[in-house]
Amino acid sequence: QVQLVESGGGLVQPGGSLRLSCAASGSIFSRYAMAWYRQAPGKQRELVAVITIGSSTNYADSVKGRFTISRDNAKNTVYLQMNSLKPEDTAVYYCAARASGAGSSNPQRYDYWGQGTQVTVSS
Repeated sequence: QVQLVESGGGLVQPGGSLRLSCAASGSIFSRYAMAWYRQAPGKQRELVAVITIGSSTNYADSVKGRFTISRDNAKNTVYLQMNSLKPEDTAVYYCAARASGAGSSNPQRYDYWGQGTQVTVSS
């Protein structure tokens, strides 16, 4: 069993930055692939970034070059550094964990989810 708690969301102006954190507890964090998803009102949940147990990363085209996913296994935490934020980045951001250790774009393949943190990009 894994519990995930996101933090770091908020209101930011276009062009600004935020860093999201997802703290995991309850199991061996290093054995899980971790991902960030987001869901805007009226839209489907979409993959933002994923990091495998070997720290390989993959990003949605819409965030490449602006967002960076990283993990600190000693702290049981995964991060999402978001730079050059745009209004279209506004969404609830969710952290997810997958026990297989391999990344996936299919949200149904993730075993655990956090409660989400709101990110609003607006002037």
